[in-house]
Amino acid sequence: MPPRKHLSDAERNFFELVFKAGMTNPFSDARSALDASIAGVFPEMEKQERIRRMVEEVSRKIALLEKEGRASLDAYEGRDKVLLRTTFLFELFYTFRRKFDALIEAQMEAGAGPVRVPFTKEALALLQKRGLKTKNTFELAFQLRRAYHFIDRSLLGRSISMKRFRESLWNNVFTQSLDLYERYLVNRMEDFSTLILGETGTGKGSAAAAIGRSGYIPFDAEKERFVESFTVAFVPLNLSQFPESLMESELFGHKKGSFTGAVEDFKGVFARCSPHGAIFLDEIGEISTPVQIKLLHVLQERIFYPVGSHEALRFHGRVIAATNKSLGDLRERVFRDDFYYRLCSDIIVVPPLRQRLREDPGELDALLAHTVNRLVGVPSPELASMAKTALVQRLGPEYPWPGNVRELEQAVRRILLTSAYEGESRRRPASLDDHILEGIATGALTAQELLMAYCARRYEASRTYEEVARQTGLDRRTVKKYVDGWKALQVAPSPGS
Repeated sequence: MPPRKHLSDAERNFFELVFKAGMTNPFSDARSALDASIAGVFPEMEKQERIRRMVEEVSRKIALLEKEGRASLDAYEGRDKVLLRTTFLFELFYTFRRKFDALIEAQMEAGAGPVRVPFTKEALALLQKRGLKTKNTFELAFQLRRAYHFIDRSLLGRSISMKRFRESLWNNVFTQSLDLYERYLVNRMEDFSTLILGETGTGKGSAAAAIGRSGYIPFDAEKERFVESFTVAFVPLNLSQFPESLMESELFGHKKGSFTGAVEDFKGVFARCSPHGAIFLDEIGEISTPVQIKLLHVLQERIFYPVGSHEALRFHGRVIAATNKSLGDLRERVFRDDFYYRLCSDIIVVPPLRQRLREDPGELDALLAHTVNRLVGVPSPELASMAKTALVQRLGPEYPWPGNVRELEQAVRRILLTSAYEGESRRRPASLDDHILEGIATGALTAQELLMAYCARRYEASRTYEEVARQTGLDRRTVKKYVDGWKALQVAPSPGS
């Protein structure tokens, strides 16, 4: 056996930084600081230039190891081996990141059939040269790139709330630590269900798709392709589209003849989901107690029964759910406790557009540019500027955007057609929980309005003025005045009316 090699203290300090960066959420401020330390630049440097310099510095350090015949894991043990393994994964990720992106685009265009990976031999040769388990490392590198691609490109925004939102999505895929994920959970994420909360039009579906398309998928080295397309790994179902009588069939499937109209066997969403995928149950706040009980059984036991069948089928994927109801409404009026606790391994809140623009008014420019590009097929600063001018002149900076990003997209369409957008005549109120929290955070509510909102929230839960009076220490007449006053505030015309 050849003698073991060791990193110098200076090398170990550098590769410790690379290890920490590799384990840190790429959408976090902590990761930006680590990238800057590796590159030897200030964190304020423009992101792409900072990343370019960081990659150059890591490549330079690896080249020095290679020059001395020390660039393979086979020569190391202990902590040195751990540090270099992460560094070589880092090398693979950045060496092939553009080819990974092209592979993602090719797979999106191809759809269900997994496409060939044209750079398979080149990538696996690099991994073999570095002494890595080629197949597993390649699978992880592509998963990392997929997750970054969909989270970064599908959910734009520079505001603080959007940065935190993207961090939450990454953690949902890879947990709080990539090391923990890779050692323990890479094949066991199906046990972590997710609830996405947010107002109508905020982008809950895009968030769910980013998670669902970013799961671990095995690689078939002989065929030079992944065993399935990530496009079929995400199976959405909007529960509000189906009456109670059909919802169980859509979820669990049915056997021919199990009810009137069941003229053939039908696979529900749980049967259609691949072992490496996720189902997305949109509008989960609309389901009845009997359906909750059956979903709870799936989440706990991982088995389900098609309607009219006694054959137990197994479900291996993840469950992602979303609703525009507040968490308070779900807990008090909709969800059974056992169903809630089993569904909500993670709760992710999508920020409303008004909050994003309040934190960073410049986010409107990025959203308009992206929307125009998507509508006309090419970037157009002219059209984006025209849309912004029309919005600012008519709606003003305080317009609350009750329809959120979906409304903004519709506004751009209308401006391109008619040159104007009038806005909604009145704001659809956010949930009381969200409104109270947002008002406290931003100072948008006066003390009296805050008390009015709180009384209205307690009345919404108890439905009696007497109970609210008991809880708040106010008399019944005052409680009724505050509740009625809050309702009057919610029908006031918006700035765009």
